[in-house]
Amino acid sequence: MAEDAPENLSPLPKPAETNTISENPPGQEWKHRPPYRIQSLEEFGEIKWRGSCHCGQVTYQLKRERPLNAKFCHCRGCQVMHGAPFQWCAIFPKIAISFTRGSEGLSFYSSTQKSRDYTLPCKVSCSFCRTPIMDEGRNVCLLFPELIDFGGNEEEQKERRRIFEVSCHIFYSRRMVEIMDGKPKWSGLDNSSELLDDHGNKVET
Repeated sequence: MAEDAPENLSPLPKPAETNTISENPPGQEWKHRPPYRIQSLEEFGEIKWRGSCHCGQVTYQLKRERPLNAKFCHCRGCQVMHGAPFQWCAIFPKIAISFTRGSEGLSFYSSTQKSRDYTLPCKVSCSFCRTPIMDEGRNVCLLFPELIDFGGNEEEQKERRRIFEVSCHIFYSRRMVEIMDGKPKWSGLDNSSELLDDHGNKVET
């Protein structure tokens, strides 16, 4: 009976104080920032490109037509992670990208920590078909252009791909194949390593 209850017992806490789930649980704030924050078309702006993984469960949109830059990367990490001689990436600011389902359906991998926890920089892929989607840095994302829907016929697609034409090669000293395109080829990172020719010989400057 209520009158028999000890006087020193504290009343039960209000449900609202104990059962409310925070909208931003610790460590999950990134889900509410670009490129994972879900936005309406009015908020995001005009869509220039759409992209998706192989199975189509992960889709994203871009409001910027041209990337900040595009490169071929020949580093060993890209060769292993992509199972290919080199990686083609286009660099976009995070605010120009919006995943239509937020972080849902995505897997994350930190190659530096060899962890599946979300920590920057990290590699992002579809959790179902495992298509590599992008490498996420602190301010930009390195998207893989072949996921973009260029639409139209073969000639139109070829023309639209030119927007993502690479400016240079990086880590060319670790190349598996030689590419005779005459573009600048850096032994390591661009603008901070030696320039090489198409055959990997040092360019005298």
